[in-house]
Amino acid sequence: MEISRAEVKALKKQRVGQNEPKKFAKVHKVFGASNVSKILIEVPEEQQEDTVNSLAYVAEVRLGDPVYGCIGAIAVLQRKMIQLQHDLALARACLAWYTSAMGSTDDDRVITKPFDGLSADCEECIDSFSQNLSYELNQESRV
Repeated sequence: MEISRAEVKALKKQRVGQNEPKKFAKVHKVFGASNVSKILIEVPEEQQEDTVNSLAYVAEVRLGDPVYGCIGAIAVLQRKMIQLQHDLALARACLAWYTSAMGSTDDDRVITKPFDGLSADCEECIDSFSQNLSYELNQESRV
């Protein structure tokens, strides 16, 4: 079934809107007007607006990342979330360890690293934290 130019224009005005020519241009560039028209014909009318918005989003992301598109954006966010969860778990573990070390009644207790086998980045972070904590404890004891 061939779609006429008039039908494409009608769909453009109806679904993408006259106020959003850039949106339509991106969708047209990625999917082609004929394919968009075919998709919209297959979709129930009550879902066409959501379909157009989805196509516009996918087109925009695909233009930004032609290789991975939406999957690339999702993968980046998932990696960031995993890294932040790791950092949060590490911070909580460090806080718990140092809180228990601070609550010790033994004043001669030597504070050692709470974790072994961490990556170099983590060890540097913990070393820096330990040095700052030791400095702060020394400053408090002098006051």
